[in-house]
Amino acid sequence: MPKSLPLRHFLLAIAVVFVWGTNFVVIKLALGHLPPLLFAALRFTLAFVPAVFFLPRSTVKWKPLALYGCLLGVGQFGLLYVAMNGHISPGIASLVIQIQVFFTIGLSMRLAGEKVHAFQWVALLLATSGIATIVMHTDGSTTLLGLALILVAAFSWASANMVAKRDQPSHMLSYVVWSSVFTVPPLFALSMIFEGFDVGLAAVREADAATWAAVAWQSWGNTLFGYAAWGWLLARHPAATITPMALLVPVFGMSASAFLLAEPLPAWKLIAAALVMAGLAVNLLWPRLRTRLLNTA
Repeated sequence: MPKSLPLRHFLLAIAVVFVWGTNFVVIKLALGHLPPLLFAALRFTLAFVPAVFFLPRSTVKWKPLALYGCLLGVGQFGLLYVAMNGHISPGIASLVIQIQVFFTIGLSMRLAGEKVHAFQWVALLLATSGIATIVMHTDGSTTLLGLALILVAAFSWASANMVAKRDQPSHMLSYVVWSSVFTVPPLFALSMIFEGFDVGLAAVREADAATWAAVAWQSWGNTLFGYAAWGWLLARHPAATITPMALLVPVFGMSASAFLLAEPLPAWKLIAAALVMAGLAVNLLWPRLRTRLLNTA
């Protein structure tokens, strides 16, 4: 643990990545009762409705806010939920979605002219090897369709990151909450088109307390608590201290899926996870390590 990070701040960061990681199991449980697109619509509805009364409207203009909301809500979470509805296991989904880091790097290079360094190519090669390992071992719990949907969801997340980077919102939680204004309508519309109004209505009527608790966990735990706490930590500590802890998200995701849903962890999954995690670690940690080595030389 970095010396600059007090214990209670460290525990708060662990709580956030624990919520974000185990969230994939919560998604899987809720999808047993709710259609995926309707589930996504309900998630963002509950994230918006209570928070809008306490958070000031984002100062970002409506058009980029709408773009961010559609990319994050429809592109990322809509596709993630569809993929996890029988096409990919929670543990693998929690791992593959992290490829957004490399999509973000690629978009930064293309749109902002940022240079890609040698260590980032190494990181990308490691992560790509992990994805290739998953492709070679697709089975009933992880299909090529599910993997493709997660990759598109990761690209949507990366695109949303680029929009946020351009807008530079002063209050990220407010930015996320108010962007839900543009997330909820298309998700409900897509749900009615592809899932059917009657199916959705029946699902809402038959949803039990556990299902609504899962929706609330998505809305308030994953979105409101997660973004608020992470933003609070980033405002008080260097990004290089906080950001690497996000590497624990797939660790918690795969562990929770194995423990709570009995998702098997054969050798190929562990190898794939090790390769992707190694890629993420190199990308996040190498600049910091290199700086320390140069300072001690």
